[in-house]
Amino acid sequence: MDRRSFIRKAGAIGAGAAASSTLAAPAIAQENPKITWRMTSSFPKTLDTIYGGADDIASHVSSATGGNFTIQTFEAGEIIPGLQAADAVSAGTVEAAHTCSYYFWNKDPTYAIGTTIPFGLNARLSNAWFYQGDGNTLMNEFYATQGLYGLPAGNTGVQMGGWFRKEINTLDDLKGLKMRISGLAGSVIAKIGVVPQQDIATADLYSALDKGVIDACEWVGPYDDLKLGFQKVAKFYYYPGWWEGGTVIHAFFNLDKWNGLPKNYQAALTDACAFANTNMLAKYDVKNPQALKEIVADGATLRPFSQEIMEACFQAATGIYADISKSNASFKKIYDNQVAYKKDAYLWMQLSEYTFDTFMMIQQRAGKL
Repeated sequence: MDRRSFIRKAGAIGAGAAASSTLAAPAIAQENPKITWRMTSSFPKTLDTIYGGADDIASHVSSATGGNFTIQTFEAGEIIPGLQAADAVSAGTVEAAHTCSYYFWNKDPTYAIGTTIPFGLNARLSNAWFYQGDGNTLMNEFYATQGLYGLPAGNTGVQMGGWFRKEINTLDDLKGLKMRISGLAGSVIAKIGVVPQQDIATADLYSALDKGVIDACEWVGPYDDLKLGFQKVAKFYYYPGWWEGGTVIHAFFNLDKWNGLPKNYQAALTDACAFANTNMLAKYDVKNPQALKEIVADGATLRPFSQEIMEACFQAATGIYADISKSNASFKKIYDNQVAYKKDAYLWMQLSEYTFDTFMMIQQRAGKL
């Protein structure tokens, strides 16, 4: 091969490589477009643990996409009222929300299962059902009918039973009592004589309890409750929060917007939500013990709900689920699936998890840890 022929062929190869590079650039750009979404939260920034899930999602998505996919986060009321978050996403007013599914149970009771229902799953079992069971699939079949796609993006763990201005010993002590409580739990406690109050914003709870507008309220647990100062206006702090054994906070996305994302962005968002889910529970498990000590030191009295109250509420809850299932096929399908999983799951948890934890708690009480 002479020198001139070699140069011509080399030039042709170089031109081909350059053309290939030029053709690849738009494809790469298409896979990693510049996108900005808005995510409205149902929580105030002052409650950093539960609100922080939205910031975790935004931070991880940005890092995973080299800053090309940006999610702007807004606290409750900043652009959308907290209890309208999912509706705003469904309508396309914003692309995303960080909220609790059960806030919208009045539209359809099926929403409640997405967060938690009284005597439902604890945090560990919730994760198992959503990620490895049928939870995500079944809930998203329902959410799709609402124009939404949802992913777990936080969990508080089992919550406390709330703050009461007077001691509660029997079912009679609950009759006529006005209590702020969310979701289907309001329907359950109504069966035993409590008057549920569900339209009081988080920011107004302290004042309502202080002024006697309500006699009791529940929020989350020690860390958040300490921030809200409930121990200053109600002495008795009850447990457990049987209506919220493992409260799942969801990230909701407008279904069309979700489907329009590049697959790698969907993957980044899915992973970001999984991190937020794990991180929130870890934060609560670290922060709640110290907060509980401070609450008790500030004068709160811890009390367990009696077995009588727990049994009555359990019976009321199962009766309500049976009634809803008669007329709501979506609720029945998902509820039955979750109950079937729960029956098997507790076979295992009572054998090993429960006995190990019980032994270790005895050592803690004995001062051996």
